[in-house]
Amino acid sequence: MARILAVDDDTALLRVLRIGLVALGHEVLTASTGAQGISQAAVGAPDVIVLDLGLPDMDGLEVCRRIRQWSAVPIIVLSADGTEDRKITALDGGADDYMTKPFGMGELEARLRVALRHRAVETGDDDGASTTLVVGPLTLDLVHHEGRMNGTAVDLTSREFAFLAYLAKHAGKVCTHQMILEHVWGPRYGTENHYLRVYAYRLRRKLGDTDGRFLRTLPGVGYELTDEAA
Repeated sequence: MARILAVDDDTALLRVLRIGLVALGHEVLTASTGAQGISQAAVGAPDVIVLDLGLPDMDGLEVCRRIRQWSAVPIIVLSADGTEDRKITALDGGADDYMTKPFGMGELEARLRVALRHRAVETGDDDGASTTLVVGPLTLDLVHHEGRMNGTAVDLTSREFAFLAYLAKHAGKVCTHQMILEHVWGPRYGTENHYLRVYAYRLRRKLGDTDGRFLRTLPGVGYELTDEAA
């Protein structure tokens, strides 16, 4: 089904991941250090990366940042630290999702399905009517996974694109926190509003929307994409 790169220094966990993911039909690549993970990400062309933060040679967040310099492949972070600050730091560093150890294979598979849907640009309620979304100065190419703001290319990660595409499909309408989380992250989410704060901040920086006129925040409610920036 997909090629998954698992990066973790726990050999027992890597063995479990390999057995479980292969049984689900995936091809599995493994790496036990950050350097090996970066190399495998470059040459192995994985569809999704499952990345542990506690690696022996470098912080997993550094691995994530380095991969993000040249790839938008979905990255699911693994960590024994489930604090909100750590999650925000990982998401702000380029991760798409965050799982706390220990975890079940069922949960991991569900999150992989969501990541793969975003990889294929299957976001929101796609009616198949158009492969391009235009909202004011923003154009999103759903086929080639590309965004442009005022004609200038915008470098978007897979999850950033999914978040923005969902808002664009419902431009001019308020999308609640729960709606966005369930459609962009998956049905198991619904209360992780800090994910949205991080991604909205990153998107505004990339879109040049520092005053939040284009990607509007409705405190305690959700977000809305408007054409005011036009």
